Amino acid sequence: MPKHDGEVWIARRTAESRAMVADVQRAMRLTPVLNRLTFDDADEIRRLVGELTGRDLDDQFRLLPPFYTTCGKNIAIGRNVFINQNCTFYDLAPISLGDDVLIGPNVSLITEGHPVAPSRRRDGVLARPIVIERNVWIAAGVTIIGGVTVGENSVVAAGSVVTKDVPANTLAGGNPARVIRSIAEE
Repeated sequence: MPKHDGEVWIARRTAESRAMVADVQRAMRLTPVLNRLTFDDADEIRRLVGELTGRDLDDQFRLLPPFYTTCGKNIAIGRNVFINQNCTFYDLAPISLGDDVLIGPNVSLITEGHPVAPSRRRDGVLARPIVIERNVWIAAGVTIIGGVTVGENSVVAAGSVVTKDVPANTLAGGNPARVIRSIAEE
């Protein structure tokens, strides 16, 4: 299978697929603990998300459980990030959240999928990175597919399905998402 920048191919029954399963099992041990916490447990939430991602998080980081992830270790979170309830981050390829990002409830960031050809569908998993640049707002119920970058200061409207890059300083929406208009300071 040809690879593009940052693309990950994990074939079935390989050392890589066994490592992926171990990562999923680790995340499935940590996320139920995280998902029992409440709004008042911000420090413990931050600690557990840091353990899940393998990275320290700044004091302004906020996440409202529940939260779901494939493995967690491929998620990089900038400063002053807010992630609302019931979000799903499938991170076999990297997911990067820049500083000051707002993630609405029920958002899905899905880096991975399977080959489309029926004969190849069970051969493995193909994953592409997702980049959410600085000061982006992803509204409620958005799905972003692997290989997408959402540019700085942009907004993705509620319920959108993002399959292509969103330029900086724009409002995008729809299924599939398209640029609706440029945004500027009001």
